[in-house]
Amino acid sequence: MAVQKKIPLRKCVATGEMFPKKEMIRIVRSKEGEVSVDLTGKKSGRGAYVSKSIEAVNQAKKKNSLGTHLEAPIPNEIYDQLIVIIEREKLK
Repeated sequence: MAVQKKIPLRKCVATGEMFPKKEMIRIVRSKEGEVSVDLTGKKSGRGAYVSKSIEAVNQAKKKNSLGTHLEAPIPNEIYDQLIVIIEREKLK
């Protein structure tokens, strides 16, 4: 009998919904306070997850939920980068 592997779930900071970790994008704040997008999911620092939808990114920007969760100001370039990543994945 095959053992079912547990799929790690993460909560989207914008919508509050739970999704498998692979279906989300991680944003990380390093110890120096630098905020960046972590596509590998392995960078060290405080992380927050956003689901791969433009609506979720816009909601996170409007509510500033990423900034609140990471306790750091989020530059607009991060939101732009998230939208580009989502658009690129839709084309695949």
